[in-house]
Amino acid sequence: MLRRFYACAIVIALAGAMTPALAEEAHVAPVKKAVQAKVMSWLADPAMVSAIKAQNQKNSGLSQADVDKLDKQWRAEVKSGGGPLSQGVLSNALSAFLKKVKTDSAGLFTEIFVMDNKGLNVGQSDLTSDYWQGDEGKWKKTFLVGPGTVFVDKVQKDESTQALQSQASVSIVDPATNQVIGAVTVGINVDRIE
Repeated sequence: MLRRFYACAIVIALAGAMTPALAEEAHVAPVKKAVQAKVMSWLADPAMVSAIKAQNQKNSGLSQADVDKLDKQWRAEVKSGGGPLSQGVLSNALSAFLKKVKTDSAGLFTEIFVMDNKGLNVGQSDLTSDYWQGDEGKWKKTFLVGPGTVFVDKVQKDESTQALQSQASVSIVDPATNQVIGAVTVGINVDRIE
């Protein structure tokens, strides 16, 4: 009995000493486990790989000024309710695939979007607020790092669903060359992780 009391006292003391940073990081391992179990299997889908490669080739000549202009156009389209750039991405075959993956996840995934080698959206389950992700950790901490990279961001409350979510981002590799060709970000409802 005394041993249990001391064990409980130690746990309570350690919990009190836990910094906010350590508490915040507690979600990382379960999110990575969910990514391994639920995301990795569809990242090498031929439709996804070919869509990313096609956009990489199409956009190979874009300068940073071109990327900024496209991002500005996207943001304006989002504010005005849509336009050719945002609707073109949202209605393509990869976006249809991602919408199905999201639906089939039974609420585990809150959003999914795929980026090319410049950080531009290739496909998405839901409309993103911006077109260029290349200046954000979700792209920089995956695409630029290399094959097999998983980056788990902090937990935030999704304003539209009120669910707690964390974005997990993963580099996407062309299976034929083992080269990173893009990245994916998956919003994961942390309350749905098994």
